Amino acid sequence: MRHNTDRILSTHVGALPAPQGMWGKTDIPDAELTAAVADVMKQQKAAGVDIINEGELTKGGNWVSFINSRLQGFTANTSGNLAKLMSSSADWQAFEKYYQAATASGTLFEATASAPPQTGNTPRDFVCTGPIVYIGQAAIAREIAITQAALDEHDPADVFITSTAPASLEPGRSNEYYNTEEDYLFALADAMRVEYEAIASAGFMVQVDDAWLAALWDRIGIPMGMAAYRRYCALRMEVLNHALRNIPEERVRYHLCWGSWHGPHAHDLPLADIVDILLTVKARTYLIEGANVRHEHEYRVWDSVKLPEGKMLAPGVVSHATTLVEHPALVCERIMRYAKRLGRENVMASTDCGLGLRCHEQIAWAKLRSLSEGAKLASEKLWKSA
Repeated sequence: MRHNTDRILSTHVGALPAPQGMWGKTDIPDAELTAAVADVMKQQKAAGVDIINEGELTKGGNWVSFINSRLQGFTANTSGNLAKLMSSSADWQAFEKYYQAATASGTLFEATASAPPQTGNTPRDFVCTGPIVYIGQAAIAREIAITQAALDEHDPADVFITSTAPASLEPGRSNEYYNTEEDYLFALADAMRVEYEAIASAGFMVQVDDAWLAALWDRIGIPMGMAAYRRYCALRMEVLNHALRNIPEERVRYHLCWGSWHGPHAHDLPLADIVDILLTVKARTYLIEGANVRHEHEYRVWDSVKLPEGKMLAPGVVSHATTLVEHPALVCERIMRYAKRLGRENVMASTDCGLGLRCHEQIAWAKLRSLSEGAKLASEKLWKSA
């Protein structure tokens, strides 16, 4: 992962628009998928994005359900525990009528309801009934091979492939096999280590997505209290570091998300309450939300929190949570806030969350263009002033 030397680099979090009918499918012929990945990479470069990926097309667009076929030791069931966890949210209860309406209309994740269902008919609840073993070697090898074939002249060191944090695999996966919670978590980490290391060994950056850890606060965190929830989070960061132990830190990106649905987030966990735990993750770059209206003010956290030596912060400076396309001047302003506090060399411009399946295709690409244009404006100010 490069540091900024003469300009603000730009990136994004993961999912990007896919060709019609491609989301949710895992049986697409290699040649067709490679062509689609090559196209999405070209569009990223045309939009001016520096650190790119394959748009998560190789995973069918879902950041977590792809793993279902890659882990042995789980039995699918129809308990509905994950759905119950979702609806137990303090936000979902406080704004019940809104969430019912958005769910019924299909606009909870994309405003025009044009995005396909993200889980399909795959069971979302599992029980661990035996030793957890990673059996997805062929699947991750295919992801890597297709990404390599689509690279053209792009440096693989400037390309990331996403996977999922152990903590975000827990929801909907109960344990009936391991004696303790810790044993279960570390077994999950050891299994995921295989995927993380395969990505890094291929020369790509590993992005670990943790979209549940912060989002669980208003489901299980509020009842247990802040001190207990911080311990809950700290253990899961330790588990993640265990899984990353053999990968050079500069090859790792960690993405923390507060839940990417389009709805009220009045009970989100404040960044200030978790930032010190976030910074314990063995990663070079931390990607956090910074553009949506519930978290934009949190750039001030960095008035008192020091970014560890050699690390980079990639805050969201455009958001999936609105259909409005951010003006490049606003993107520039958001970048400048972070650069002022952390140093121009330590800030990368990013998105709050994945844009694919969250934004209409036209809006997603427009947001990436605005992102890179804003980064260019900020670069002119930051390096010219020096």
